[in-house]
Amino acid sequence: MGEIKRRASSTGPQLACYDDFPQELLDVAARDLWRHLPGPSLFTLPGRNPHPLFVTVLLHGNETTGWSAVQELLRNHQGRELPRRLMVFVGNIEAAKANVRTLDTQTDYNRTWPGTRYPEAPEAALMRHVLELVASERPFASVDIHNNTGNNPHYGCVNHLNERFFHLARLFSRTVVYFTRPVGVQSAAIGKICPAVTVECGVPDSQPATEHAAQFLNAALSLDHFPDHPLPDGDLDLLQTAVILRVPPDASFTYDGGDADFRLSHDIDRLNFSELEAGTKLGRLGGNLGRRLAVIPGAEFDADTDSYIEYVDGDIRLAQSAIPAMLTRDPRAVRLDCLGYLMHRIDRSGRRIEDE
Repeated sequence: MGEIKRRASSTGPQLACYDDFPQELLDVAARDLWRHLPGPSLFTLPGRNPHPLFVTVLLHGNETTGWSAVQELLRNHQGRELPRRLMVFVGNIEAAKANVRTLDTQTDYNRTWPGTRYPEAPEAALMRHVLELVASERPFASVDIHNNTGNNPHYGCVNHLNERFFHLARLFSRTVVYFTRPVGVQSAAIGKICPAVTVECGVPDSQPATEHAAQFLNAALSLDHFPDHPLPDGDLDLLQTAVILRVPPDASFTYDGGDADFRLSHDIDRLNFSELEAGTKLGRLGGNLGRRLAVIPGAEFDADTDSYIEYVDGDIRLAQSAIPAMLTRDPRAVRLDCLGYLMHRIDRSGRRIEDE
């Protein structure tokens, strides 16, 4: 395996760069990559078009569909030249070994790209280095592949309201979420250089999800240019994150009805991507009934965070209509990230489409 001696600062995770992709890696599970790679790794593979597609996988170690999709893509192209150059960044191999999102000793690999709130974190030096290397290659487009917990459809996420970004996302799904928070994510950083999308592929270890992601990567690789015309309105369901719901760090929560500060509905993830009316119940308060969910603005506009959740006779309810995403029953995901998001439909200018 031809390793190129380019590495990040000695104070952070070391980046290994390669100019080929050995066949042995085509059959290595994400949890076993530590046996083959020294750490975060950047592969640059030749193709007919010199402007590469940049793909990131395993920014969260237990979100394995991206790695499986890259393997499937490359297996399908064995013996054939790729339509364009391909750069693949394989991220948190240590967390993949442990099958967790992020190790307790690490800062989240998808919160430490340029624009991060943690610029002094060792991982931030790594991401700056990766971005510099990729930017120097004048990438055509970027794809960051993720999984999530709970019941969610496959959908794309963009950080810019731009037709080229929409065209890229639509290759994966007609459902596209526009978000500007959290910051420090891959797609926001590289979106200043080329069209970029984050794709959410449902729960990990799903063969249909792997096939969908691999087909999308092949379509993006094969795209010669982005169309000049806008997508037809009927081809795009565009939503925007309005607020992020978090459980306070010192609060307890359950899903099984057991007493806790927040007794969340056992099937709360079934609400994801549903058009919910005001009054929809998310759970009940426990303990002394005095705790409140943290409601954080999910965008740059000043959301009235007090207008999204209400507490009625101990019930936790939506105070206005909204569309949730990524509501999860995974306690670790709640602690490391959030309980979920609330969204609204928007037009392509970013204006909220009021409920009819």
